[in-house]
Amino acid sequence: MIDGLVGGRLFGDAQVRTGQNGKRFVTCKVRAATNDGDTIFVNVIAFDDDVQRGLLALGDADSVALSGALTPKVWTDKNGLVKPAMDMVAHKMLAAYGSRDDEG
Repeated sequence: MIDGLVGGRLFGDAQVRTGQNGKRFVTCKVRAATNDGDTIFVNVIAFDDDVQRGLLALGDADSVALSGALTPKVWTDKNGLVKPAMDMVAHKMLAAYGSRDDEG
């Protein structure tokens, strides 16, 4: 596990989901720019209620910064090119509209 901070723009809208145990969580994608000008997609999942509310208050292309546990991975695009990506379990959030975290 890597603790990290990711800043970027929401790609699409955040979605509410329900786990098999009945617990609610929120998922979204964040599009982040790399130093070389490429883009990396971060697949975000949030279990914390405050972070969930914050993500759901945002819309497509809104700026957001999230901290949490990162897991690097790769995916293959429709042309067969392998590209980097990240999975994140978000614990805290900062957006242009204020901060959201698990400490209230």
